[in-house]
Amino acid sequence: MRRVVVTGLGLVTPLGADVETSWKNILASKSGAGRITRFDPADQVCQIACEVKMDGSDMALDLSKRVDHKIQRQVDLFIQFGIDAAGQAMEDAGLTDLSDEERLRAGCSIGSGIGGLPGIEKESIVLHERGPRRVSPHFVHGRLINLVSGQVSIKYGLQGPNHAVVTACSTGAHSIGDAARMIMLDDADIMVAGGAESAICPLGIAGFSQAKALSTRNDEPERASRPYDIGRDGFVMGEGAGIVVLEEYERAKKRGATIYGEVVGYGLTGDAYHVTAPHEDGSGGFRSMKNALARAGVDPADIDYINAHGTSTPLGDEIELNAVRRLFGSALDTTSMSSTKSAIGHLLGGAGAVEAIFCLLAMRDQVAPPTINLDNPSEGCKGVDLVPNVPKEREIRACLNNSFGFGGTNASLVLKKV
Repeated sequence: MRRVVVTGLGLVTPLGADVETSWKNILASKSGAGRITRFDPADQVCQIACEVKMDGSDMALDLSKRVDHKIQRQVDLFIQFGIDAAGQAMEDAGLTDLSDEERLRAGCSIGSGIGGLPGIEKESIVLHERGPRRVSPHFVHGRLINLVSGQVSIKYGLQGPNHAVVTACSTGAHSIGDAARMIMLDDADIMVAGGAESAICPLGIAGFSQAKALSTRNDEPERASRPYDIGRDGFVMGEGAGIVVLEEYERAKKRGATIYGEVVGYGLTGDAYHVTAPHEDGSGGFRSMKNALARAGVDPADIDYINAHGTSTPLGDEIELNAVRRLFGSALDTTSMSSTKSAIGHLLGGAGAVEAIFCLLAMRDQVAPPTINLDNPSEGCKGVDLVPNVPKEREIRACLNNSFGFGGTNASLVLKKV
C-alpha cells in the first residue's frame, strides 16, 4: 500500500486567516467567540458565535487574495473559505504550477456538513417576496456542497478524483481519510482535502438552538465554549475551513517537499442509534478509534496527543472520554487530550480538517494545544490530562483526531511524524 503524507496546510478560522496566525492564537489561549455580527441576533436564544473576522484586524480574512470577485458575488461563504484555504495549502506545498500530466493525477476531496444555508435562506425570502424570476441564476451552483471541490479543481486544473463528503461534523476527517485512501489505492498522486463551513445565519442559529445544541452564555461569549467543564451548556457555532495537500510519499520525498506528517490510520463507523445523540456507551466512537489505530499499526501507548471531538455539550464530552478510557486503559496516563473547539467553536463540517491541521502543528512544534475555559472539570473527566487553559510542551510523535456527527457517523484519523 502506498504511503500518504501531508505537504501543504491551509486554514481560515475565527482566530486567523492563515495557518500561523490561527495556531499562534490557539497557543495564546485566545477565544474567537463574540456576539454575532452577521445579522442582528436580538431575537435569538443564542446570540453568540465564532465568526471568521473580516473587519481589517490582524486576524481578518482578505478574500480578494485568492477568490475572484465574480466568484465572491456568486457563491456562499463556505465555498469562498474553502477556495482560500485550498489556495494556502497549494502554495504551501509548492504545487500551484503543476504540469498537464501531474494535473491528471491530482484531485479534490473537500466537503461541508451543511453547505450554503445562508444563501438558501436569502433566496427563499426572495422567492417568497419577489417571485421566481428574481431568484439568482447562481443559486444552485453557489450553494452546493461539492462546489468547493468543483471550484478548487477548476482553479488549479485538477482532473483527478473530484469528491465531496457530507457527513455532518465528521465531514472534514472523512474527507481527508477518503482522499488518503485514493492515493493509497493509486487513484491519484496528489489530493487537496478537507472541509469548509459557514452556517452562521438566522436559520442556522435558530435551528441548532431549537435542538438545544448551542450555548446560551450570551453575556460572556469568550467563556461559552468550555469542553469538559462542569458549567458547559452547549457548543458555540464556528465557521471557516481547513484544507491539506496529501501526496504520495515517494513523490513528495523526491521533490524535496516539506512533510508535516503521515496519514497512517483512518477509522469510520456508525452508531445506528439516534439522530443527534451518541450511544451512551460510546461504542461508535470506540470502534472508530480502534479501527484507526489498527489500520495505523500502532498501540494506544504510541499516541501522545488526542484532539478530541469535545464540543462542550453536557452529554457528548464524557461519552467520548469514556470511550477513550476504554480503549487506552493505562496508556491514557501518558497521553494529553484537548479540545480546540474551546477556542474556535464547532466548525461542523470543517471541524475535523481544521483539527487534523492542529494535530500536525502540534507534532511540528512539540506542544499540545489547550482546552481553554476548563476551570472545573466534571466528575468523569478527572485524572485525565485535558491540557487546561494553557498549552503543554511535550513529546508528540503521533496524534489521534476524532470527529463525530449527527446521524451517528464517526471518523478517526491517526497522524504520525515521518
